[in-house]
Amino acid sequence: MSEQGKNTGNENMIEGRNAVMEAFRSGKPVDKLYVLDGCQDGPVRSIVREARKHDTILQFVEKERLNQMSETGRHQGVIAYVAAYEYAEVDDMLKLAEERKEDPFLILLDGIEDPHNLGAIIRTANLAGAHGVIIPKRRAAGLTAIVAKTSAGALNYTPVAKVTNLAKTMEELKKKGLWFVCADMGGELMYRQNLTGPIGLVIGNEGEGVSRLVKENCDFIAGIPMKGDIDSLNASVAAGVLAYEIVRQRMQ
Repeated sequence: MSEQGKNTGNENMIEGRNAVMEAFRSGKPVDKLYVLDGCQDGPVRSIVREARKHDTILQFVEKERLNQMSETGRHQGVIAYVAAYEYAEVDDMLKLAEERKEDPFLILLDGIEDPHNLGAIIRTANLAGAHGVIIPKRRAAGLTAIVAKTSAGALNYTPVAKVTNLAKTMEELKKKGLWFVCADMGGELMYRQNLTGPIGLVIGNEGEGVSRLVKENCDFIAGIPMKGDIDSLNASVAAGVLAYEIVRQRMQ
């Protein structure tokens, strides 16, 4: 195989300078770029410039780390991870709601790291009639092949946007009439809350829940009744339970 190192077992990973540069130039959504620390070669510097131009997450790592990640053995100091699907814009979701003559219904994920959870939530979002899913750029799963597979085709229909700052995005959406409810064990029982109108449902990280800054931007905190012996639901299940309470209230 040539230095481009294209067909790796991980279809989201691209190795080699030519292949990585071509990914940027062709407009592929590159989520993350790993670069050999201290490498000053012209082609590598050009790739780093492209990454910064596209606001790609950039990590400088030791050669040993790249060797461990590499599946071809010919990474040439650069390994990129590209998204399996194109990301949408938040405005696309609001336009979709407008076209359907519906109040906007968005699902915002605060640091969901498990791609299976992300895929399952996108699947639920589609079936519950949500107009889109918003994920943060850092410390969260992107649109990998696993996510696409777990979504069972929903990624073809439900837009997913990636934003730099979730709290700031919420502030901007509030100006457009949305209000936000987040899932939290300490919240008021979800059945007692009015979850109609233009709404954003916020689901937190699998272990830590919704972060402080994001929670401060939420208008309401909704609790899901727990009757068992453990204290929390899987993130994708919690998203499903609350999404369908929103569906129930909209249908009434």
